[in-house]
Amino acid sequence: MDVKLDVGRWWNQPGMRDLLTVLGAEQGLIRFVGGTVRDELLGIPHADIDLATRLEPAAVMDRLKTTKIKAIPTGIDHGTVTAVSRGHVVEITTLRRDVTTDGRRATVAFTEDWAEDAARRDFTINALSADPLTGEVFDYFGGIPDLENRHIRFIGEPLERIAEDHLRILRFFRFHARFGGGLPDRAALEACTARANDLMALSRERIADELLKLLGLPDPAATVGIMLQRSILKPVLPEIEAHRLGDLEVLIGAERSAGIEPDGLRRLSALLPRDADVAMAVAARLKLSNKARARLKCAAIPDLDTSAQVLAYRIGIHCAVDRLLLAGRVAEASATAGWTPPRLPVRGGALIARGLAEGPVVARTLRKIEEEWIRAGFPSGDALEDIVSRALAAA
Repeated sequence: MDVKLDVGRWWNQPGMRDLLTVLGAEQGLIRFVGGTVRDELLGIPHADIDLATRLEPAAVMDRLKTTKIKAIPTGIDHGTVTAVSRGHVVEITTLRRDVTTDGRRATVAFTEDWAEDAARRDFTINALSADPLTGEVFDYFGGIPDLENRHIRFIGEPLERIAEDHLRILRFFRFHARFGGGLPDRAALEACTARANDLMALSRERIADELLKLLGLPDPAATVGIMLQRSILKPVLPEIEAHRLGDLEVLIGAERSAGIEPDGLRRLSALLPRDADVAMAVAARLKLSNKARARLKCAAIPDLDTSAQVLAYRIGIHCAVDRLLLAGRVAEASATAGWTPPRLPVRGGALIARGLAEGPVVARTLRKIEEEWIRAGFPSGDALEDIVSRALAAA
């Protein structure tokens, strides 16, 4: 199957012509690879451009130094150099083959064989490459038909590929949710099911990153349902039970109705029990950032009796929107997402200027004013003045 891409658009990007020329496009030393080619074939917009080369990293660095292209040895031991050409960032990776793997990392050796490099990639749709001069697409493992059929398939034996890198279990489901259609590849599904316990050997940061990417896709519910039926997540996240899938589906519908972007963290909350202690335990296990931990805990606390604006003022916009969507309060979530909470327009100095004694009484009076101001709907003008006057009179 002869397939060609229109590569002229890439050549016309600022800095790309210089980069491709100095790295030997005319000598067949470099190609567009991976997701760059896949997404272009699918007509999906993509900002990143990835290149692979027969040149070893040191040679890439040397060639870039002869130009005004900045070269950063971001992963030079594993063959990756980052080029910054006229403001555009491009990753360039030397062709590689795996020497040893242990399920978490690989020891690699450099090669000049394009097919050998493609063979170490996970799925057929990610092993495509394209000639920068002609646009010819090289497909060594049937990735183009798989793209057309929306079929996600491992290159080679799935059990062996998972043994090389256990994270491929989660990547398989993420790619199925993003690009797949219908039922998952049978051999891949059986292998992921059989090796689900391998996830326990991975760092929790890698698991969290992959899981949140999956949950943040437009509609991952069907794929997540398969994962729960197959107990894929049970070894690392036993708190997520199959009956929680309905909560995820409801949340996805609420986000759409509210016009609010998908959010992996919010969707993770939908899959967990409404229990702040459970949320904190999961957040700690996944080694989420402090900000993400606080948000996951906050979302786990139902607050159905508080008005949306009061909720947003007290706990912040993000957490308020999470709680509102999880509670099915779609219209309020939509309105709150675009609301900027006001600041109390009264300061302690103004109260002292009106005769209030300095000391702890100032803070107490401010809190009383704020509480009444919130209950009254954040008024200004005469309504606010009435609140302040009553608080001062009672102080």
